[in-house]
Amino acid sequence: MKRIVILSVATAAVLALSACGNNESKETANKAAETTHEVAAKATEATKDAATKTVEAAKETVKHATEATKEAAAKATEKVKEAAEKTAEAAKETAAKAVEAATAVAEKAKEAVTGANDKGKAVYAKCVSCHGVDGKTKALGKSAPIAGWDAAKVEEALNGYKAGTRNVHGMGALMKGQVASLSDEDIKAVAEYISSLK
Repeated sequence: MKRIVILSVATAAVLALSACGNNESKETANKAAETTHEVAAKATEATKDAATKTVEAAKETVKHATEATKEAAAKATEKVKEAAEKTAEAAKETAAKAVEAATAVAEKAKEAVTGANDKGKAVYAKCVSCHGVDGKTKALGKSAPIAGWDAAKVEEALNGYKAGTRNVHGMGALMKGQVASLSDEDIKAVAEYISSLK
């Protein structure tokens, strides 16, 4: 742009000098005008080329920036996927451990109940002759079947017989003899066993 201005000023100066009326000066002025015109055309062409190159460079920069953004997004997506997979894996492990722990607790509870029921079953062996294997027999044809009684009810009845304070259907003395040797633990175990009979 500066060149064009300088050339225009030079052309104007030449034309001013040629205005003196001399033919040679007119020719020189014409040549100067042509030269100025050519220089202006070249400057315009150079400006267009520079603008085109600038646009191309900008396009290339945008293209590289877009590619870099895509790569960064792909890497971020991959990292998110990895983190999600790790989280899912950790959740699976935690769930597996929880299931393991629950299973262990259930097994211990089952063992405890089975152990108590085994002891209760052993204590109940002396009751079978009157109450039957399943607890559904009326003892000596007088008492109600005891199968399925609540454990607390059975325990209360046995403790009453043991203390001599219970005498249902005239069975107090007989039952006192049966339960006198039972410990509190034995009474609890047999009460649990009887409550499990259905």
